[in-house]
Amino acid sequence: MNIQWYPGHMTKTRRQIQADLKLVDLVAEVIDARIPVSSRNPDLDELVGEKPRLIVLNRADQADPAGTRAWCAWFRERGWAVLETNARDGKGVNQFSITIKNAMKEKLEQWKAKGMVGRPIRVMVVGVPNVGKSTLINQVAKRKSAKAGNRSGVTRGRQWVSVDAGLDLLDTPGILWPKFEDEATGLHLAFTGAVKDEVMDAETLACRLLELLAARYPNALEQRYQIPADLSGQGWELLEACGRKRGFLISGGEVDTERMAKVLLDEYRSGTLGNITLELPPVE
Repeated sequence: MNIQWYPGHMTKTRRQIQADLKLVDLVAEVIDARIPVSSRNPDLDELVGEKPRLIVLNRADQADPAGTRAWCAWFRERGWAVLETNARDGKGVNQFSITIKNAMKEKLEQWKAKGMVGRPIRVMVVGVPNVGKSTLINQVAKRKSAKAGNRSGVTRGRQWVSVDAGLDLLDTPGILWPKFEDEATGLHLAFTGAVKDEVMDAETLACRLLELLAARYPNALEQRYQIPADLSGQGWELLEACGRKRGFLISGGEVDTERMAKVLLDEYRSGTLGNITLELPPVE
């Protein structure tokens, strides 16, 4: 399976980010704490270079705490500041400004020595579509300023948001890369809804997610769908087993797998299945 999705506006966005980098002091990269690899843009490290970086692990409330701790350590080893948030209810967002000012401490002292008192820190906020970037900005600014939506690529155009006298944010449209570098990346983005559901069949997607969950989080499936934690099998068998337990039957006693697939994806995306992290830092 090879998921490829790169709308034309994404190419334009990459050029815009490259041009706008000279306007900012720090880049805040918002990623999904459940899939920290797949929800990062692989071009960004090259684009940003040595500019100070803040990694915002959003939706940390839906991720496995142990996995999030491992990722925080991994990013900090690279010299980047890290913040865990849940932009939906604002948890952790109140530390955003403080974390940025700590990351910019040396630069702020340099500005003070040069008499540049009162100059705000200018921060570019970037992230792939549907990672919660605009919602985070709205929480930080305590107002609805960025256009947020639950469909990929809703945020458009350049938007400056003044948080306080010491911090200005530059919101950018969500970006993805020209092609997914491997099958797992495309699948993980599709699992979380960062890629349009129309790109691939919901039942196929649900089968792949079930295989992954059965291997890593079998207890979550047992608790939610009452299927044995030691149940092994192909994704289709797991999907049918879940649907049968939920009573999703159609004429002839067959399982309505399409309905079950949509329910599974919705419950994973909403966090109903529990705290699940699909990607861990590479072992070095």
